[in-house]
Amino acid sequence: MTTTTDEQARPVPATRRLTQLQSLESEAIHILREVVAEFERPVLLFSGGKDSVVMLHLAVKAFWPGPVPFPVLHVDTGHNFPEVLAFRDATVERLGLRLEVALVQDYLDDGRLRERADGTRNQLQTVPLLDAIGRHDAVFGGGRRDEEKARAKERIYSLRDEFGQWDPRNQRPELWNLYNGRHRPGEHVRVFPLSNWTELDVWRYVAAERIALPSLYYAHDREVFARDGMWLAVGPHAQPREGEPVTTRRVRYRTVGDASCTGAVESDATHVDDVVLEIAATRLTERGATRADDRASEAAMEDRKKEGYF
Repeated sequence: MTTTTDEQARPVPATRRLTQLQSLESEAIHILREVVAEFERPVLLFSGGKDSVVMLHLAVKAFWPGPVPFPVLHVDTGHNFPEVLAFRDATVERLGLRLEVALVQDYLDDGRLRERADGTRNQLQTVPLLDAIGRHDAVFGGGRRDEEKARAKERIYSLRDEFGQWDPRNQRPELWNLYNGRHRPGEHVRVFPLSNWTELDVWRYVAAERIALPSLYYAHDREVFARDGMWLAVGPHAQPREGEPVTTRRVRYRTVGDASCTGAVESDATHVDDVVLEIAATRLTERGATRADDRASEAAMEDRKKEGYF
């Protein structure tokens, strides 16, 4: 007869399961550390937008208590919202980061680029971006697979050729969280730590971590005018045309980019919890709903990525 002791009878505690947000955070931190260990000159794209803010927050956690071991880069169109630039600069100063800025205006001034007929500059970012990241072998971007169809074709490590171009047929398999960062001279790798996140995940993480964001992500009163189904803010980079009356609306921004082509959405969400509920209920992607340049065609983003854009 076998005797069972109290120690043997005690149930084995189940392994603690991570929540969805904890799993996403763990994966992103693993990717950040993997890149720093594998590459010599990484850089993180930081515009002050919510995805780049979350990515930088993850980098701070990944390397705490040491400093973030790479600089941040902003490709500046010159058409920024003042709130976002102020937030960018304050964050860089608070964390003691080195900020690199590539100015589209410099390329316009010396003739390397020409202004577009519609006045927007988002699609002028590619050349300054490629020049700026030529000094780096790995570039962290905040792309998520839910924001645009072309993102779903991309892996976490995205190899770019010597011209910065992306070939969707040249994506390497990433089995068992193993990432292949090998590249030839002149090539580099774009890395997307938020690749498996959604817009809702980002906002839930912002709420859970109490991450500060630029104020225009929350509802506020602003003078706007309607164009192409969007509310554009009146400002130096966006002026109403004849037949486009200006009105004051309570709006917020889901994404922040070129102020001349980034639209606001009507909203009463003044707190992060309100935004989480709002995003959970919407069926429109942030880019499709608020970015005019991404509405040009079904393949607009994919074409830009093949040219070297993020």
